Amino acid sequence: MKILLIGEYSNLHNSLKQSLLKKGHDVTLIADGDGFKQYDVDILIKSIIFENKILKVLTKIIDKLTGISLNELEIYLRAKREIRKLESFDVVQLINERPFKTSPTYEKRLLEKIFRKNKNIYLLACGVDHTTVKYALEKKFKYSILTPYFNNKKLKIKYKQILKYLNSDYKDLSSFIKNNINGIISSDLDYHIPYIGENKYLGMIPNPINIDFLKYNFNHSKKIKILHPINSVNKIKKGNIFFTESLKFIEEKYSHKIKITITTNEPYKKHINNVIENDIILDQVYAYDQGYNALESMALGKVVFTGAEEEWLKKYNIKPDSVVINALPDVTKIVQKLSWLIENPNMIKMISKNARKFILKYHNYEQIGTKYLQTWKK
Repeated sequence: MKILLIGEYSNLHNSLKQSLLKKGHDVTLIADGDGFKQYDVDILIKSIIFENKILKVLTKIIDKLTGISLNELEIYLRAKREIRKLESFDVVQLINERPFKTSPTYEKRLLEKIFRKNKNIYLLACGVDHTTVKYALEKKFKYSILTPYFNNKKLKIKYKQILKYLNSDYKDLSSFIKNNINGIISSDLDYHIPYIGENKYLGMIPNPINIDFLKYNFNHSKKIKILHPINSVNKIKKGNIFFTESLKFIEEKYSHKIKITITTNEPYKKHINNVIENDIILDQVYAYDQGYNALESMALGKVVFTGAEEEWLKKYNIKPDSVVINALPDVTKIVQKLSWLIENPNMIKMISKNARKFILKYHNYEQIGTKYLQTWKK
């Protein structure tokens, strides 16, 4: 099959591509590399305006004064030129409702060309979109990426890039895409739950993890190494503050037993090397399921603090804190769980092995690739 993957978040489409290539399919990935993460792509679509400090400042001023984003306009023009060649694919999959990361108007124009030249189109519910933001705003989750906003309305400006998905133009974009696709697939429970009952929803296919590239790597030394990687754009909605505050207590209490590393906005390859060097990874708080960074860390045999709510435990029939640590928005509880691991290092090794086994069983990229093919063919 000739397959086109549009957009990239957290290495999902790259791992799916690697699986499909092994099965003999012809796969093209067009994306921006996901910002500072710099993932590999076949056709790179990104703005170079922001790579120049002076132009970046000027662009932000123009955007604020006129509402015109030169950054999005540049991406649109670059994408428009490239997608002229993207036709007659057997399957096209969008990483989410804004695969090109432009405005709703530009997205519709670009996607119209894709829809016109290709027939079998699928949408991934991955990352924020109109449906998931609306579900979270209605407080149907006990906590979500909007919880900090609910607790402090002064954060509204920080949530501008998320709340905009409720605007009429994003709602129209969502409807436009859903009217032109064959089906919707979610990547984990945080996106699956809001889409239950949605027209054209085909169900959840777990994230594909390249277990050949990410080898099991348990390398515990005398000191327990803790990594807290921060994405500065998403740190509020991921609840990084709870980890930051927890580490203050942990460092004071166990300074002789641990080594803490905090990183910000590391490119993907450097981030993976950092994960390999550590034992415990502090990922995110406001989640029911594991996101991609957590899953890749688990594949490497790390103990990850992330989403592992009751819905996830029931789905996979898993005992709490045996495969991954459910990180709650509660400093005291995070400190308790970190202390438990530091005082019982044998548990780190046990969870490490269980994490790798879990990834092999449920997230093996070759098996996940087969599930995508079966879903598309239906």
